[in-house]
Amino acid sequence: MTESQAPRIHRPPIVVLGVQQNDPPFRLVEIAGELAGKAHSVLDVIEIAREVGLDDVDLDDPDVVRWVGGDKFTWTSFWPRNRSHREHRG
Repeated sequence: MTESQAPRIHRPPIVVLGVQQNDPPFRLVEIAGELAGKAHSVLDVIEIAREVGLDDVDLDDPDVVRWVGGDKFTWTSFWPRNRSHREHRG
């Protein structure tokens, strides 16, 4: 197989990782494979991108941004961190 026949794997320049529990929760942002910052909202993602020279980032374009563990509206984890299984039964 020649190089031109090999499948290409495209990695978007911005990767927003899953929610990290903290007070307040945050998501780590990687740009070009390097940790670029910590975001608490989509506005933070835009600001981090601008700081490295990426202006007018389309957060809905999968060729530009990869959202891991949720989309641009996911800023908290599904399960509360400090609740036991028994508390969920009510």
